[in-house]
Amino acid sequence: MIRASFNDKLLSFFVYFCLTVLGFVTLYPFWNAAVISFNEGTDTTLGGITFWPREFTLANYQVVLKDDRLVSAFIISILRTAIGTVLSILATAIFAYGMASKELVGRKFYMVFCIITMYFSGGLIPYYLLIRDLGLMDTFWVMVIPGLISVWNMIIFRTFFLGLPIGLTESAKIDGCSHWGIFLRIVLPLSGPVVATLSLFTAIGHWNDWFGPGLYISNADLLPIQTKLQQILNSNLMSQQMSNMDSAAAGHMQNMKTITTKSLTMATMMVATVPIIIVYPFVQKYFVKGVLIGSMKE
Repeated sequence: MIRASFNDKLLSFFVYFCLTVLGFVTLYPFWNAAVISFNEGTDTTLGGITFWPREFTLANYQVVLKDDRLVSAFIISILRTAIGTVLSILATAIFAYGMASKELVGRKFYMVFCIITMYFSGGLIPYYLLIRDLGLMDTFWVMVIPGLISVWNMIIFRTFFLGLPIGLTESAKIDGCSHWGIFLRIVLPLSGPVVATLSLFTAIGHWNDWFGPGLYISNADLLPIQTKLQQILNSNLMSQQMSNMDSAAAGHMQNMKTITTKSLTMATMMVATVPIIIVYPFVQKYFVKGVLIGSMKE
């Protein structure tokens, strides 16, 4: 058995110490926001709320979940994330399969053209005019269609497809299988780790995006929860929410006076953040395997 030297032990201690500090700095703001959301608002204003609620309450979440606007925004976010992720992964994988095909004439030119779009764009104003001319303004699909193809994800898919044994596709072609059959029956089922990893990255992008809907959507009923949250943090929308609560909802709260704008904001933030965090553990095991397989070719 080889014993670790003093320098190795010191290095390990330093690495673990840095990781511990980094983990604390990363997780504590989220934990503190959760604590404040479960604490009475008036008590929170006194300060001193750090690691545990001092006056536990669910009143903040009751107010948030009784607001039809926030519930509608939450549903929009779920639909956008689910539909957008499925269509984006499917469209990107199809695009990558075509780019990986040796039968594609000029594929090197197309690849360079795609890479250029990763670094250069026409700018926000031309993009806004394009969205308007396509008739996507103020529609649900403005959050889905413009982001269907990701060049970065396409490159990962393409590299993975190029690493598959060529005998699989050639034997399928000999048996009379079409490109669609090869893609759907052979290539895509073998791409499980890559699909799972890129699906999570895409879903997180859809769930956290607030800028696009705020720019292209004026109908409040189509705004996702993140855009609503951004509006709450930058305006007095939460104060209006509290003042506009009907008497029935207020009567349901015995401690309505203990709720403040900050406590409601933190509760809304948790409602908007926790769902996508819950998904992470289910696909975590695919991260390293999926990204490495999609980024290396023997």
